[in-house]
Amino acid sequence: MNRIEVSLQQPIDLLQLARQFELATLLTSADLPNYPDSHYNGLYAFGAKKVLSCHSGSAIDQLEHFQKDSQDWLFGCLGYDLKNEVEALSSNNFDGIHLPDLLFYQPKFVITEERGQFTLHCHAGDVDAFFEHCQHVEEASISAAQQITLEARISEADYLATIEQIQRHIQLGDCYEMNFCQEFYCEGATIDPYETFDRLSASAQAPFMAFFKTGQQFLLCSSPERFLKKEGNQLLSQPIKGTAKRGNSAVGDAFLKQQLEVSHKDKTENVMIVDLVRNDLGRIAVAGSVEVKELFGVYTFPHVHQMISTITATLKPEIGLGELLKNTFPMGSMTGAPKVKVMQLTEELEQTKRGWYSGAVGYIAPNGDFDFNVVIRSLLYHAERAYLSCQVGGGITAGSIPQKEYEECLVKIAGIQRILNPKE
Repeated sequence: MNRIEVSLQQPIDLLQLARQFELATLLTSADLPNYPDSHYNGLYAFGAKKVLSCHSGSAIDQLEHFQKDSQDWLFGCLGYDLKNEVEALSSNNFDGIHLPDLLFYQPKFVITEERGQFTLHCHAGDVDAFFEHCQHVEEASISAAQQITLEARISEADYLATIEQIQRHIQLGDCYEMNFCQEFYCEGATIDPYETFDRLSASAQAPFMAFFKTGQQFLLCSSPERFLKKEGNQLLSQPIKGTAKRGNSAVGDAFLKQQLEVSHKDKTENVMIVDLVRNDLGRIAVAGSVEVKELFGVYTFPHVHQMISTITATLKPEIGLGELLKNTFPMGSMTGAPKVKVMQLTEELEQTKRGWYSGAVGYIAPNGDFDFNVVIRSLLYHAERAYLSCQVGGGITAGSIPQKEYEECLVKIAGIQRILNPKE
């Protein structure tokens, strides 16, 4: 599809513009000191010319064909349960959101933001239609928000017992590290997803923010983590393992950050995932090109400190999108090691289907470059069912202290809870 470019001198409220479309995506990046940035400050997509929506089976192959046929911008989500077509696995746990395992669409309108400049990309015949939509954008109004209390699907006692069960598997040699997640949810929840995302993005200041709307279903994501970026033949992955809460004072905050920097447990967990990512990339990379650019980097976000490592590789020229994803997805930071065994244990021990949580959301550019985050620190909302879901978790190793792992989950959910009830 041949698009033209139109400079937008006075960009309208793009979040409010999304209200007019069944499918809409906003990808934004906070400007964080020393954090590897994205090519764009923001990418925004509205409306759909073509849509690919499917469950695991042949979804990844269908995405490759969709991308080859369109040779255009694509925006979409890779659900965690695509694991079932990558390996002989299944997903049978409770699902309150009911999203497809894979959803990508070719947008009618794309807006790129680079250094404060906004550019509309669309077919020449659609320019007038875009500005017609702009005329109907209304100023956001603050609604009377329902007080939301997220309830844990599993009790603290059950969570602690499960961590001990995982550690027994580790002691038996079944696995070395496992990411275990739990759901916090609210039934009968009424929220304004646009207003909620506006508060979330202002509070989180994360490098991989995402608002994704498909009909009555919404993903509100404040992820600090990149799954995989492709630029030309260069690949970049940045797994996160290691979390510490922020301190109440400058001295206390610096102490907590320093504790994370020297934490043997967190470094052990992080390096295992780095090795897993190196192994995944090694199957599709030019020999000798996989490199750990940064190991155990600690970065500060509004609510937590995170330990992040950066791995790069050069993609073999014969590797297509489908083979690339099948060898790297799901991301190691959300599974554990060895990958297949821990995904089997995840299905046995977790009580909620992950769906888009711990999957990826992002874009594919017309030239085949892409950038995908890891869907964490996120709310999933089904407006028609009035069901709100937030899953959190952490990596479990032999050295994990179950109570501290539970407290880490509470730290992660606390920031989301404050977004839902801003006056508290």
